[in-house]
Amino acid sequence: MFQGFPKETVKFLKALRANNTKEWFENHRADYDEYYVKPAVELINALTPVAEALDPPHQGIAKINKSLRRIHRDTRFAKDKTPYNTSMHIEFWTGDHPNKSAGTHLVLSHEHFGFGAGHWAFEGEGLDRYRAAVQTKSEMSALKEALESAASVGCVPGEPALKKVPRGFDADSPAAAFLRRKGIVVMSQQRDGFDDRVFGPDAVAFMTEILTAVAPLNGWIRRVVD
Repeated sequence: MFQGFPKETVKFLKALRANNTKEWFENHRADYDEYYVKPAVELINALTPVAEALDPPHQGIAKINKSLRRIHRDTRFAKDKTPYNTSMHIEFWTGDHPNKSAGTHLVLSHEHFGFGAGHWAFEGEGLDRYRAAVQTKSEMSALKEALESAASVGCVPGEPALKKVPRGFDADSPAAAFLRRKGIVVMSQQRDGFDDRVFGPDAVAFMTEILTAVAPLNGWIRRVVD
């Protein structure tokens, strides 16, 4: 059973940040396996039954490139050519694909533990469905309830992507702030320091609280948009 991340995980991430090269990584692959992959897989296995029991059910697959994002960066079109991500990224998702549906994200870096939920950007008909929904009283009420639940664990939306309401929509609408969004994402606001529960036997209970609180937002997106 998962008993919290070992402090060596943070030490590994901090060292990787300072030595982000293939040579260093290969020389420390044993640390990667022991302090990065192993605890991540244990955590995913512990949380998957929790995720599956949520409404809506969330998928968890304890494999690299499934619930555990790859540590290797895709640098083909990036200016930053460093080869490795220096944060651990874990995801539980609601649809058929981790990157194409609403989900909950847990991120461990060298300096903090963060979490969030939602869907970054709606596309095509999904965006149309979202914009129609936020202009109805019932769906706006349901969305606000979901956001209040997420806020109970410190997850709140960032600034809207658009400065103005899209053409063809009423700038004075009660839904104006939501119409300026292309997706709905909530994130924890702490950017340094750790909650001690991340490193101890209460880690699963702590993260269960997070998954439960943000699930209504993922559910709203799944039902209305996806």
